[in-house]
Amino acid sequence: MKLSVVIPVYNEAGTLMDIVRHIQAVDVGMEKELVWIDDCSTDGSRDLLKTLEANHPEWIFIYHEVNQGKGAALRHGFAAARGDLILIQDADLEYDPQDYPTLLAPLVQGHADVVYGSRFMGGGAHRVHYFWHYVGNRLLTTLSNMCTNLNLTDMEVCYKLFRREVLNTIVLCENRFGFEVEITAKIARGRWRIYEVPISYYGRGYDEGKKITWRDGFRALWCIVKYRLV
Repeated sequence: MKLSVVIPVYNEAGTLMDIVRHIQAVDVGMEKELVWIDDCSTDGSRDLLKTLEANHPEWIFIYHEVNQGKGAALRHGFAAARGDLILIQDADLEYDPQDYPTLLAPLVQGHADVVYGSRFMGGGAHRVHYFWHYVGNRLLTTLSNMCTNLNLTDMEVCYKLFRREVLNTIVLCENRFGFEVEITAKIARGRWRIYEVPISYYGRGYDEGKKITWRDGFRALWCIVKYRLV
């Protein structure tokens, strides 16, 4: 069995080599494949990825010539991944790869088809940060749950893990942060077995490179309505 870790990159030169080391250090009990998608970075991230590519021909590297957004990067990464299990990992240091075994357990044990991490279930360390981001996340998750009839606690979380068969049944369209709403709605419609597990969260501030804004929240609201009907 192989785990593909799909990693969208956009201007993450400051943390990229650290996340490589963190991913390589974690033991998941199976082969790991890293799939990197550079979304037209301008801060030197692409040069770092080219260096990694020269040293790791077993990994997959995709380079966008125009910035397309996280959703588009993930869509292209999913298509290129060769693993039996596919996990999303951001290229910053907000999410800790040491949580991989926790995420994998329900799938490896045969209980789940999809596993979401949750920053709100307790468990690992959490940076105390941004009250209104917390409120927005809980609101969007609640509205999404109302439309999907799920009881997720953290729909917007980065850590989402899928059996390949799940992604093979879904056609994804969203190019940016509407991806989280879209994939949740389409998984719910497919009646796959979904589990949540607690994860750690080391949130960044905007001065540290955090990119999501209130505009993305409004797009997510629109997507909740859109994918309830589509």
